[in-house]
Amino acid sequence: MTRRLLPLMSLLLLPCHVQADEATAKEYQQRVETVRQLSGFVALWDFVLRDPATGQFMAHQPLGSSHDFRLEAANYVHDYWGQGRPATYEDFPLLGRGPFGQAVRFLNETDETFRPCLLVPRERLHDTGLDVKGPGGSVSMVAWVVRESGNHAIAGIWHEGTDLHSQKGPILRVEQGRRQYGIFAGLGAKSGASAVHVSENGAKSFGDKYARNLAVTPELIPTLPPDASPEMLDATWSLLGFTFDNKANTVTAYLNGQATDYWITSPEKQNFFKWPAHGWLQAQLHKLPGLQEGEDPDYPADQYYQPPEDEALKIEVVSESPEERVELHQYPFTRVRVILGKDAEGRFTQVKKRELVALKANPFWFPHDLYTPPDEKEGGPFTIGRFIHTGRSVGFTGYIGGVAVFNQALTPEQMAQLAALGHEGNNSASLKVEEIQAP
Repeated sequence: MTRRLLPLMSLLLLPCHVQADEATAKEYQQRVETVRQLSGFVALWDFVLRDPATGQFMAHQPLGSSHDFRLEAANYVHDYWGQGRPATYEDFPLLGRGPFGQAVRFLNETDETFRPCLLVPRERLHDTGLDVKGPGGSVSMVAWVVRESGNHAIAGIWHEGTDLHSQKGPILRVEQGRRQYGIFAGLGAKSGASAVHVSENGAKSFGDKYARNLAVTPELIPTLPPDASPEMLDATWSLLGFTFDNKANTVTAYLNGQATDYWITSPEKQNFFKWPAHGWLQAQLHKLPGLQEGEDPDYPADQYYQPPEDEALKIEVVSESPEERVELHQYPFTRVRVILGKDAEGRFTQVKKRELVALKANPFWFPHDLYTPPDEKEGGPFTIGRFIHTGRSVGFTGYIGGVAVFNQALTPEQMAQLAALGHEGNNSASLKVEEIQAP
């Protein structure tokens, strides 16, 4: 990359330098500090800060932390299938501006052997603050994006594994799933929305071959065509984010600082949420004496979906006859149709059947710790732009102008603070900071 020689200005708490005018440098510093000062801050990649020796993107970190979170360019198809060419930094066009001054573009790659991403290898993040896992571990992450298309990966530790059947040719490196947490652009849950995946086992859930613990927003990410004007780009930055609160057993998806409640009606008919719905049904059937119709005796007990239903928040009588009453019970994460029969005293107290009517997709109930890899060799990398998976889809296309990770659950107020960063009125103010160099 060609670097212009401009006056240098000291910034932040590190001996870094910014190539920009004084007003832009001050605004840049304020934006970075807004992120850094939040509790639980681990890392911020703003695509401005670079290693002066290698040119690789570096991460801002808390004072006193100096982990090697430099991003490497990789083509995971080349690395795992031995197909295509290696990726380089030249494969990630730069916008020249963004929420912090720069943004990386992920293109609609037409070569199916080329799926470039940016990543921190596992050996450089294992057991650091980025490696959120295990008992009590909570995590939050945000990403500033301009979406053009696609519903797959944005960023996170979400290696989907290469042990599933692939129609793309023989796999040279076969690895099981190594999932922990990740932001997506909706996936099949709601394509084009802001979504978060979390995993307790690194692999599959609810009897499917894929992971299915996910929260998603009802709102869609604003989307632009690839030839959008600079003015449109500057006005369309979105903040995707999530919080996983281990203590509250909830994972919540955010879009532009808002975490709107989202209910999926008839979840058994929805392509994505039919899996937790099936986990709920199997848990219900298992509670009844004997093997029930529709019960899978081999269903893993640790995959039952059992959000709290001890006490209904609201009960509505739907219908009633001399023999039967139908009620709708609302709980924090489910809505259940309960069919009641009469007891010996003529009261409707005998539960004849329970049916799942709706399931809450935001926040989503997740009563687990995040997956703890046995060692660094069995853990996944932190990737930006794409995740390793056998489908090898193009995935998200567009710009990513910043990614930040926190090792605790941020509050709604803190998420709103991050969403407000860089906004003036109804538009997003882009900076044009070219580069910071850290010795």
